[in-house]
Amino acid sequence: MKIKEIISVLEEMAPLAYAEDFDNVGLLVGNNEDEATGALICHDALESVIDEAIEKKCNLVVCFHPILFSGIKKITGKNYVERSILKAIKNDIAIFAVHTALDNHQEGVNKIFCNALGLQNTKILVPKQNFIQKLVTYTIPDNAEEVRNALFNAGAGRIGNYEDCSFNSKGIGTYMGNENSNPEIGERFEFVQGEEIKIEVTFEKHLQSKILKALLTSHVYEEVAYEIYDIQNTHQNIGLGMIGELSSEMNEIEFLKMVKEKMECGVIRHTNFLNKPIKKVAVLGGSGSFAINNAIQVGADAYLTADLKYHNFYEAENKILLADIGHFESERYIKNHIVDYLMKKIPNFAFVLSQINTNPVKYI
Repeated sequence: MKIKEIISVLEEMAPLAYAEDFDNVGLLVGNNEDEATGALICHDALESVIDEAIEKKCNLVVCFHPILFSGIKKITGKNYVERSILKAIKNDIAIFAVHTALDNHQEGVNKIFCNALGLQNTKILVPKQNFIQKLVTYTIPDNAEEVRNALFNAGAGRIGNYEDCSFNSKGIGTYMGNENSNPEIGERFEFVQGEEIKIEVTFEKHLQSKILKALLTSHVYEEVAYEIYDIQNTHQNIGLGMIGELSSEMNEIEFLKMVKEKMECGVIRHTNFLNKPIKKVAVLGGSGSFAINNAIQVGADAYLTADLKYHNFYEAENKILLADIGHFESERYIKNHIVDYLMKKIPNFAFVLSQINTNPVKYI
């Protein structure tokens, strides 16, 4: 099996197009044409993890956080990033990162977070914007079903929990071909007027080339008329953070004790208790200060995230229990999820769960 075959499965789990613009996901080091000897799944691709991959004969390291994040101009081994990259290159080890591609997936980081706490009725906290496009095309009635099905099979027409969504309307189309045309209906220089079906579907914008290929191969016309629009709708099934509900209310102290146990937190920093029961809980794995107001707006009783600064705690405005449970802690079950997913998809391959705890934060 080549590394690229494993990567294709990883991209099914966490499509790279779901990642945030600032992020650096995908294959960071190595050649995807190499034969895979084994894959080590980790949280951070540190030098110690690369050593573990060498020991366990894995030439692919799948990490959550990208070891290469910002620009790098030299690789001299002067810091932990460069040392990891150097060791990986010297030992022909590829590194693949998923990060916010998995953060934004509805079954990804924050769903894992919710599951660990037993939250139910989960929804995306911050739905992704500027991610949906709309295709409008026209064809004869006899061709409409074939075109629609081709578009659906390419990924168009998915809205929330529904598939094969489209809007179809009848109208009259006209055209006249020139001397270079080869019309399916009518002749060159003949004015043709006939019934057409207008088909409208939405799709995730990263699927555009696939959608257009499906349209052009299924359509009967020599020249296919179509339009593509960017639309303002948020994508309710893709985005950062989640909101869910506990099966029963808990008081604030009981709730935080439960979180500390389930997420194995060394410590939890939190705002003043409001003496209100906790039922509706918002979560965002990793750095989530930017979504405090989102959690308040959706009516969450508590918001769990990480990397909060001093002044972020004031933003709770006595409206919500705000808790920083630790960056690593909020993401601690991700590598287990990746291993489980890969083993189900490719059961006869060596996927190894890293045994190294890469959390750089310690507590006393």
